[in-house]
Amino acid sequence: MTDPSIDAPPIDESTAETLRERALTTLVTARARTTLLTSCVEEPDLTAQHSPLMSPLVWDLAHIGNQEELWLLRAVAGREAMRPEIDGLYDAFEHPRSERPSLPLLPPAEARTYAAEVRGRVMDVLEGAAFHGTRLTEAGFAFGMIAQHEQQHDETMLITHQLRKGPQALAAPDPDPVPLFTGPAEVLVPGGPFTMGTSTEPWALDNERPAHRREVASFHIDTTPVTNGAYQAFIEDGGYDDARWWTPEGWAHIRTHRIQAPLFWHRDGKQWLRRRFGVTEVVPADEPVLHVCWYEADAYARWAGRRLPTEAEWEKAARHDPATGRSTRYPWGDADPLPEHANLGQRHLRPAPAGSYPQGESPLGVRQLIGDVWEWTSSDLAPYPGFEAFPYKEYSEVFFGPDYKVLRGGSFAVDQVACRGTFRNWDYPIRRQIFSGFRTARSAGDA
Repeated sequence: MTDPSIDAPPIDESTAETLRERALTTLVTARARTTLLTSCVEEPDLTAQHSPLMSPLVWDLAHIGNQEELWLLRAVAGREAMRPEIDGLYDAFEHPRSERPSLPLLPPAEARTYAAEVRGRVMDVLEGAAFHGTRLTEAGFAFGMIAQHEQQHDETMLITHQLRKGPQALAAPDPDPVPLFTGPAEVLVPGGPFTMGTSTEPWALDNERPAHRREVASFHIDTTPVTNGAYQAFIEDGGYDDARWWTPEGWAHIRTHRIQAPLFWHRDGKQWLRRRFGVTEVVPADEPVLHVCWYEADAYARWAGRRLPTEAEWEKAARHDPATGRSTRYPWGDADPLPEHANLGQRHLRPAPAGSYPQGESPLGVRQLIGDVWEWTSSDLAPYPGFEAFPYKEYSEVFFGPDYKVLRGGSFAVDQVACRGTFRNWDYPIRRQIFSGFRTARSAGDA
């Protein structure tokens, strides 16, 4: 772990207290969610592997504590390792998910105790944190990184809950009902330059940096994400049986695995049903489609005579304000998300109907760019010009290349600390267990 010094003046006590309060709030919020996700089921469900794609919940729990110890107690505070013998067990790169159930993992009670002991010591470190002097401590970056890490694993654990068989273990109120969206189907995003990425967001991760100029030609983008109802039309038109709409790799994948609909869907007579966190229900036509892989999103876009937006197009639609020429932190401006802006933080256990959150739309009128569903883009994960890996290359750098497709915008399972207009997610194009959907685009000159 390297933590280079930076040439920055000390901050005043008022600023330090604001940073301390923000770090405390985000860490406490993340831990409350972790506790909920690991206390709502019995021990056998914590230690079981519910899918070879996912870790046992108890692995995530101890891994969260171990990463917090590594970065906040050892790297920031310089303290001795509490349990160095478990570092290898909870190294995500040393053991793939499929192997983790066979490891000598800490049992649930011991994992909880370990994570709690780490957190208690972290609270002491936070109380005296200086928030300047090194890149890890500047503006509380390390605390923000760990809060984001925990929330990312909370989303992973929520995915595990969705994959888990058995009765409902989690509950949350549904999003508020809204009238059927009757606005324009698409929005024109004018061509020209905009600022992509960030050099100023204090807790932004390395792949979001640095800010740089991008030139984007005029294009149209869907006002809302593609809905279940629209996607059903693709299914009913034989979309899964027509090779014209699929890349060769996508066609081979769906034929090999006999995929005929989004994950967790099944047909019951003339209607489609889905399983959602242990409950079977009719697929709601007005919600954004969920649990589709990149190949499915790409095939739908081709069938519709459109395409997936590039990552740069997505970010311009989300952040560019043509009136000022600025790129804002979020579609609605620079203010942190409020409940009226977006569906975030596991407040609900489903996407909100398409067209929801008008107060969260972009200056151009594009809605639901943040929250609800992760949105596949056409872009491979690549570094920005001037990228520098920090604080470790395994966070982003090892994933750069054509194997991973970029997703943007977050989902209902994402906390606001791990979601902003510059935040980048990525996964293999075959992945469907994630909370993924999409919207489509077309070039301005296309019919």
